[in-house]
Amino acid sequence: MRTLMLDRLLLLAAAVLFSTGGAAIKATRLTGWQVASFRSGVGAVALLVLSREARRGWSWRALPVGLAYAATLVLFVLANKLTTAANAIFLQDAAPLYLVLLGPLLLGERARKSELLLLVAVAAGIAMFFVAQEAPRQTAPDPLRGNVLAVIAGWTWALTIAGLRWLGRGYGAAVANAPVLGNVLAFGACLGMALPVGAMGWQDAAVIVYLGVVQIGLAYVCMTRALKRVRALEASLLLLVEPALSPIWAWLVHGERPGRWSLAGGALILGACLVYSSSRQKEPDERD
Repeated sequence: MRTLMLDRLLLLAAAVLFSTGGAAIKATRLTGWQVASFRSGVGAVALLVLSREARRGWSWRALPVGLAYAATLVLFVLANKLTTAANAIFLQDAAPLYLVLLGPLLLGERARKSELLLLVAVAAGIAMFFVAQEAPRQTAPDPLRGNVLAVIAGWTWALTIAGLRWLGRGYGAAVANAPVLGNVLAFGACLGMALPVGAMGWQDAAVIVYLGVVQIGLAYVCMTRALKRVRALEASLLLLVEPALSPIWAWLVHGERPGRWSLAGGALILGACLVYSSSRQKEPDERD
């Protein structure tokens, strides 16, 4: 029990660290392409240093999953540079909607009635983000474009989750390789648009190191260690701490307040995922 409790605390720690990404990205004067490239470059090194599993069992099968994860990493940064941290994380966390659609195609998993209800609720939540156009502000200069990028990030994150599930079914050793490969690909893909750097202060450098080492590397190690004993659905509930805290960090650090429709949409998305995950917890034959 003590070990299981420690794993739950590790999972909560991972969610808290993940949740600081939006506020940290907005704290640097670097462009979105620069943050995306340098953050992932540092993140790849951090994962290789902190995780033994990431250094072995390499397989070409990790490549398509790494590509999806790389797209998610880049889109998340770009979205946070354009819209509010709340919008970016809420819309990305709409991935369960897309998993309901992708599951039958990629994994042969048929959608249940409860999942179709989840689909309707999450789709309604996404629509709320586009009901009223938010006014640009210093921390969110182009909310509409940022929201669109965050929606796409939800799709690529869903592909990443489906890919990790596919790897876990028969190529378990490659599961730890995909995040490293994704960070390497994101670093390389954005590097051309990130250079030249120009003026880069100590605060910018500190933010990049924090994002790569702590928000990606340390958080990922905490999560993977915890997932060895914590059930997948319980983990999904604990990880909901990330979207709950992300807007709070942005408000505390930058005074950023999401719009009312965005808060309503985010609450609907999180509420639907919470209810769905709670109902799945009660199923006796859980094979997640």
